[in-house]
Amino acid sequence: MTPAPIAPTQIEDVGAACAHVLLTPDHYAKLMAARSVARAWRLGRLAARFDTPLPDRPARPASPLLLSPVQMPRRGKMGSDRGRIAMLHALAHIEFVAIDLAFDLIGRFGEAFPAAFVDDWMRVGAEEAMHFALLDRRLRQMGSHYGALPAHDGLWEAASATAGDALARLAVVPMVLEARALDITPATVARFEAVGDMTSASILRRIMTDEIRHVAAGTSWFNWATNRLGVNAANHYQMLVKRHFRGSVKPPFNDSARRQAGLTEDYYAALAT
Repeated sequence: MTPAPIAPTQIEDVGAACAHVLLTPDHYAKLMAARSVARAWRLGRLAARFDTPLPDRPARPASPLLLSPVQMPRRGKMGSDRGRIAMLHALAHIEFVAIDLAFDLIGRFGEAFPAAFVDDWMRVGAEEAMHFALLDRRLRQMGSHYGALPAHDGLWEAASATAGDALARLAVVPMVLEARALDITPATVARFEAVGDMTSASILRRIMTDEIRHVAAGTSWFNWATNRLGVNAANHYQMLVKRHFRGSVKPPFNDSARRQAGLTEDYYAALAT
């Protein structure tokens, strides 16, 4: 069952604030809600309570049309406006879903961690909102907008699969999915640069800098939690990924960027397919 939306003026605690972000369907309203909630936490205006129920799935706008991976149309070649718009739209959708992933992580699991955990993921949520805004603005500069094309509906599966386990969520979302972005973004930047689209390339480089910090936050809190449990972090990570992640952990890996984030090869090398 989906909880009823909460009016912004009624929000007094972290759990309710996170629910508000998740239950906001419009992409611009969600963007502003994410920024507002992160600012309210930073200014000490939200109590550290986490008793508000969260939806199983976030509210979504009427567009884009959400399709299964096999239904997604092919992107055009990067040398065409159509191909570059399709790539930027796909990336914008990833960042849009990432807003909800950050606030769901806080609202669902924040009570089990120190306040610094909420600090980190509020910052992540605000940065994901900023990334979405940058990409949507670039789409508009190119004559398109977010929602103009269909999008992948499988991105929330990782959240659903790990809704009952904080360590599984950290292992799968920042330490697999966001780490994968570190692997592929340099090649995507190079493809934009090769066709002279330096503006889009610059945006992606900016996003990648932030994503290294996001992977670092996930890895750091995963290590904190496994240390408290008295288990080997890398071994526990591998077990959770095998259990909860439906995809595969594939090379090539950006070992340098992963290392900057604290995600060293002993975590993922044994999982490589």
